[in-house]
Amino acid sequence: MVTTTTALAATVLTLAAFAALGVAYSRGRVGDIESFLTARDTAGAGTLTATLIASSMGAWILFAPAEAGAAFGGLAAVLGYALGSAIPLLAYAHLGPRIRQLIPEGHSLTEYARARYGRAMHAYVLCVSVAYMFVFLAAELTGITGALALVAGVPAWQTAALVGGFVLLYTGYGGLTASMVTDTAQTLVLLPLLAVGFAGGILALGGPSEVHAAVAASNPQLLSPGFLPGVTFGVYVAVAILGAEMLNQAWWQRIYAAQDDATLTRAFRVAAVAVVPMVLLAGLFGVAAAGLGVVGEGEASIAFFLLVSEAFPEWVVLAVVLVAVLLVASTADTLFNAISSLVTADLSRLLDSPSDATLTRSARALTAVVALAAAFVGAQGYSVLAVFLTADLLAAATFVPLLAGLYTPRLTGTGALASALAGLLAGVALFPLTPVALPLPRSFFNAFLAAAGVSALLTVVATRLSTARFDTARLADAGALEVGDD
Repeated sequence: MVTTTTALAATVLTLAAFAALGVAYSRGRVGDIESFLTARDTAGAGTLTATLIASSMGAWILFAPAEAGAAFGGLAAVLGYALGSAIPLLAYAHLGPRIRQLIPEGHSLTEYARARYGRAMHAYVLCVSVAYMFVFLAAELTGITGALALVAGVPAWQTAALVGGFVLLYTGYGGLTASMVTDTAQTLVLLPLLAVGFAGGILALGGPSEVHAAVAASNPQLLSPGFLPGVTFGVYVAVAILGAEMLNQAWWQRIYAAQDDATLTRAFRVAAVAVVPMVLLAGLFGVAAAGLGVVGEGEASIAFFLLVSEAFPEWVVLAVVLVAVLLVASTADTLFNAISSLVTADLSRLLDSPSDATLTRSARALTAVVALAAAFVGAQGYSVLAVFLTADLLAAATFVPLLAGLYTPRLTGTGALASALAGLLAGVALFPLTPVALPLPRSFFNAFLAAAGVSALLTVVATRLSTARFDTARLADAGALEVGDD
């Protein structure tokens, strides 16, 4: 077993290197609140693609797909997870130019919700989006604390504090600019390391044919692409991820960071293609771990690390954990900045023409609050996939009525909010993790399809029944921050 001291020292050095890069690059480039929140029109194709890939994969790629393969349906579940992870990125390749066209000065999805639907829908979307991103962040920290506890006995609070503290250091200073440059560096480091790690893991276990034979002998259903529980999981997780990512402020920020529409579309498409094999390979480790019998009760979320610990010497295991630390950092910096940007953009309208300096200080303070809260939750050791699914349910009921306003002038704020709330109630009633027992066929599949289906159906009905005509030209001024003099 890797010693705790060695693991902590390696973690500190890794995080410190990227924090130094983020701070150094941001110096002189973050002069106002606009550059802090959106880095508007500054990201070329390479930078935007790299930041999308790094933010997309995160540490969840080593935890959630493996847990899906080990505990939710084998190969079929992993295939669904891989495709479901790509769908939102493809959707943004088409939505992004539309958002930039309608809201050219925008910063956040909540600005759009307020301008398009009014205060009530704005408040609801703000709560759902922040809740989803916060839970996503906490799940990332939960996963990495579990991994370091497994391989080196590091207390969960120490891991959460280190990751949260170092990421806060450079995102609190450089905002989205720092996040994108560290994402670019992390992508260049992580992609080859992940490829080598996955290939080495399979070879260390005897090669693909040996692993396949062992899994087929112990549990052949895990290898069947038609295994019904896995197919069911694949369907509802695709809905869950799509809904969640549509309310992820991180993507809305990067829409505005792109140099132009062509860069935006190309980067999102490349990222969608890149994420599929990564999720697929990570999930197959979960299938192998389950088939080889190395996953115990309650250990599915760390199936990848259990298998690595079985197959590799200690120094390789430590290297893999450090890869996971970087993956967490690549997502954490994105979410720290995304959550603070949501609230900061709204703050300019709540205060009486605050100065640019006041807004920038507020954004940094909010980033610190988010980091501390997420580190606390991440140290509690909850199931990674269960935490993700809880957050995803909120978004699954909301994304259709929210985005419908980009394309139809007839949907009103009342209709959109009623559709979202009805979908959420339907989903919660059927959600297996709901603490109140109801005499209903509760399952994740039923819950997510009900949440998305009910909200989508009612959105169509509300649109058809409405006689309103919203002037989309009004959205053009939605993003202008109300900033006063210093």
